[in-house]
Amino acid sequence: MPLTRSDIVAARDIIRGVADATPMVPSPFMSSRLGTEFLLKLEIAQPIGAFKLRGAYNAIMALPDGSRGVTCCSTGNHGRGVAYAAAKRGLKAVICMSELVPQAKVEGIRALGADVHISGSSQDDAQAECLRLVEREGLVEIPPFDDLKVIAGQGTIGLEMMEARPDLDEILVPLSGGGLAAGVAFAAKSFDPDVRVIGISMDRGAAMFASVTAGHPVEVEEVPSLADSLGGGIGNANKYSFSLCRKYLDDIVVVTEEQIRDAMQVLFYEDRMVGEGASVVGIAAYLAGLLPEPAGPVGTIVTGRNLDMRQFQRIMAGQDVMLGDYTLKGRSYDP
Repeated sequence: MPLTRSDIVAARDIIRGVADATPMVPSPFMSSRLGTEFLLKLEIAQPIGAFKLRGAYNAIMALPDGSRGVTCCSTGNHGRGVAYAAAKRGLKAVICMSELVPQAKVEGIRALGADVHISGSSQDDAQAECLRLVEREGLVEIPPFDDLKVIAGQGTIGLEMMEARPDLDEILVPLSGGGLAAGVAFAAKSFDPDVRVIGISMDRGAAMFASVTAGHPVEVEEVPSLADSLGGGIGNANKYSFSLCRKYLDDIVVVTEEQIRDAMQVLFYEDRMVGEGASVVGIAAYLAGLLPEPAGPVGTIVTGRNLDMRQFQRIMAGQDVMLGDYTLKGRSYDP
């Protein structure tokens, strides 16, 4: 395989003190529901509020001196990571995004000093703009998931989780383009080959799930979702994350918008935490009964807190939420 354990160990040294050592805490509510310890790896504690800083920082620190700047295609959190890491390195950053990205995430990236280019209504459109900047302005692309430096950086989460709790039976990983899932699964299984690693995505536009099911990368329709960070394709020319996910993920499960909404409410009302829809898909899968009873402690990654707070307030208040032309009916929290 193109990725090695030493790559992840090296990434841990590079990101140390900047994007590492987030806490892992138990969820008493979910632990009670499962009958075994349910642990939350709090990547919401990162300086940018999401795990993406790990991979972005590892990749940007590896660039040669004299680099003109960096660019990337992002649904939000990767862009924040690239913007933050580029500022640390003193580099220009241009983040390319589609019109589907929530305005709160766009504003958060600009606040970090990066330029934002909005292009079209899909990740493919944003990626085209990113490649234009690479060709015409000489910027270096920092891919959101299909890059070994990025995957190794995300994989440091798996090492931290297993070192903290070597007794973990199962790790639930939010799944989009596969950089996080590939890195965490590879790292965790290099520590303990028997630990189960399950990718969780939303059921509308789950690109990696569709691709693994088909046996090759496929395109999916992108639609608005509470788990907008999990949107976008994996790229037809995917080099690394697809094959790593196929090899190291034990299963992939998809959850509905309603199940994501319910899990966001549980994280807020029971654990007193604000998390994006992508942050709670592991919780959603167990609440919905989509996974068998675990044999031992379970860990999931609470991946981000960069969301539209007005929408979040409506969800917590049990009000309807519009996701494009889809109406997600409100539901008052009832444990």
